[in-house]
Amino acid sequence: MSTKSDRMSAGPTAQIEPHQIYHSYETIDGEHLRVAMTRPRNAHSTPLLIFNGIGASLDIVEPFMRRMTKHRVISFDLPGVGGSDASHRFRRMSGFSQLTARLLDRLGVDKVFVMGVSWGGGLAQQFALDYEKRCQKLLLAATSTGHIMVPPSLRVMLHMATPLRYLSAGYFKRIAGTIYGGDFRSDERLRGRYARLMSPPSLLGYLNQLYAMTGWTSIFRAHRIRQPVLIMAGEDDPIVTMSNARVLNTLIPDSQVKVFDCGHLFILTRLSSCVSAIEDFLTTTHTTLRHEGECNGAIAH
Repeated sequence: MSTKSDRMSAGPTAQIEPHQIYHSYETIDGEHLRVAMTRPRNAHSTPLLIFNGIGASLDIVEPFMRRMTKHRVISFDLPGVGGSDASHRFRRMSGFSQLTARLLDRLGVDKVFVMGVSWGGGLAQQFALDYEKRCQKLLLAATSTGHIMVPPSLRVMLHMATPLRYLSAGYFKRIAGTIYGGDFRSDERLRGRYARLMSPPSLLGYLNQLYAMTGWTSIFRAHRIRQPVLIMAGEDDPIVTMSNARVLNTLIPDSQVKVFDCGHLFILTRLSSCVSAIEDFLTTTHTTLRHEGECNGAIAH
């Protein structure tokens, strides 16, 4: 069910602000989901769909969404996260992939470019495998092959095992440099600014995402991803180290790597350069897959 403002702005003669984000609520398979969408003028016909990190609401990616002016951007809160109601129905990655496809059906969207950030990169890979014809290109940001990956340190894993960073601004500020790296290590004002964006997920929502990822891996299936893929990584990412980007690049046939001089949240701390790299990738024509035996795209800084 769309909000009045969304219905009013959807017509062909409506005045749409390029950087405005339109929110609505949709009920899919019994789940009440909060959805965000941008509608910039003269946008590419294929929108970009974003899957966010574990426990993270779409509020965190809204600064990025506002800067994407060549493409419509769609994101939504998974059940129990942000503005979406909690659910007692636990899903695996394939279940979340199916939920996403049905949401796109409701929105009248056929084909999408798909971007996954951190945990969302696993769901993006799952969607690309499940719905090959709907997913035109794939962007993987600060992510890995899932349960089988080059792991972070034990200290980082312990911090990531609970949603406490979303529940306590003080705790977030203390551990942000340790888990996110990059500018968060030294910029106190940055930690304070993003602490205010950390709306807490429900316990059920967080546990559902942990459950979905437990045992899930793309390491034996990544070679089947046929879409052109841009893998983005931060040089100083304590959660998903650079080695994981290299693994993905080796496994996925038509892939290239872009490295940013920051940490896990480079899509926010290196916003302009990240948007530029993504829009360049999305507007470039990709016609052929890498042939067997050829090297993947070079790692670019």
